[in-house]
This record gives sequence, C-alpha cells and structure tokens, in this order.
Amino acid sequence: MRKLHVLMKKEELDGQRLDGKVVIVLDILFATTTIVAALSEGASEVWPALDGDAARALAQQQGDHPHLLAGELYAETLSGFAPATPLAVLARLPAQGRLIYATTNGTVALTRSQGAAQVYAAALLNAQAVVAHVARHHPNDTILVVCSGSADRFNLEDFYGAGYLVSLFRQAGVRDLTDAARAAEWMHAATDARACFNAARVGQRMLDKGLPDELDYAARKSVCSVVPQLVGGVLRPVATI
Repeated sequence: MRKLHVLMKKEELDGQRLDGKVVIVLDILFATTTIVAALSEGASEVWPALDGDAARALAQQQGDHPHLLAGELYAETLSGFAPATPLAVLARLPAQGRLIYATTNGTVALTRSQGAAQVYAAALLNAQAVVAHVARHHPNDTILVVCSGSADRFNLEDFYGAGYLVSLFRQAGVRDLTDAARAAEWMHAATDARACFNAARVGQRMLDKGLPDELDYAARKSVCSVVPQLVGGVLRPVATI
C-alpha cells in the first residue's frame, strides 16, 4: 500500500482527488455502525441517501420488495422514518429486506465518496474484516479513512474509529502514514471506546436521549465479518473473513 491518510470530516473530501484511491467511510454514532449491523443480520442491501427526500424517492422505487425506511436529521428521527440507530433498525428490519437510509453525515459521506476506485463502510464492529479485505485486494492503493464528522465539525468517536483502523493496518504491514493517521492511532491507544463515547459530544447527546444500549452496541470491536462495499449507489456485503 502506498499511503494511509485520515480525513477528519467529510467536507475534506471536496479537496481530494479520489480516482484510484480506496475510501473507507466511518460514522461510528451511528450511520456506518447501523449499516454494518443491518448487513450482518440479514439485510440484502443498504441504499444510502443524501437526505430524507432522496430516501423517500428511493423507497417509492421498492415496489413489493420488503424494505425499511430509516433516518435522522441532526439526531432527530425524520417524520415517517424508523429511528436511525443500529438496535432500532435491527428490531424493525424485515427478513432479507433492504434498508433505505438517510443520515446527517454518514450517508452523505458515502455519497460524496463515489468518485473513488473503491468505497467501503466501516465501524468498530467490522474493522478487522475491512482491513483484512483491503490489505488482500488493494495492496498498492492509497487509502483514505474518512471520518464523517458532524455538519462540518470534528467528531471524537469517528477519529477514535479511524485510529483503530490505522492500528490494524499497521499490524497488516502499512508503514506510510500521514500525520493525521498517526494522531488517530495515538488517540485510539490512549482510551477505550466507551470512555471515548462518554466524552464525545454526540455520545453525550445519545446518553441524554436514553440510548446507552446503542452506545454499548457501537463500542464492540471486530465482532462482525461483513464488508459493505458501495457500488452503483448501493451497499452490499462483498466478503466474509
């Protein structure tokens, strides 16, 4: 692999040349965690949308195919949508159904990444599987780990997740790290996931909403083997490690 870089928020994608690169998108609380959870528990596909209107349009295309429409804007559930958090989605997702999904940050980051050679969704849940897949199938490609952030703001939990990925890529033999990647790795080494979530602005908001179980779910590391890849605007599992 040539280089491993971490972008601290999705807005940094605007200045990046993505062609030929591998992009790994993180939105730990909760978009990519929910995507990984849904695909791990039997969803056939996840259709990420830029916003609620785009998600409603996608839902109208489903016909009789079983699906769940879920989403949020600024952490508030959209009208007519299921909540966007992982456990809430898993409780409502029909067997072998599609998840039509719109969030403030994570699904936007995925959509903006589509100019890359490869786009994957990662969370703490499936970090080892994603790293193993990328190391095996894209050994010479530059990797951008994209922290979705929050409406053009840095998010602590995404940076922590990026640091976990960096530590795993280092174990896989990657040595060419940018300063942002090194900083993320050091931050990850300094604490654990739940302590990070408790300190993070988004994590505190989720606690205020009475969602500690959702935080506990998102804090688990490398317990899922699914590797979601974005192709043609749709996320599907491409590998089981």
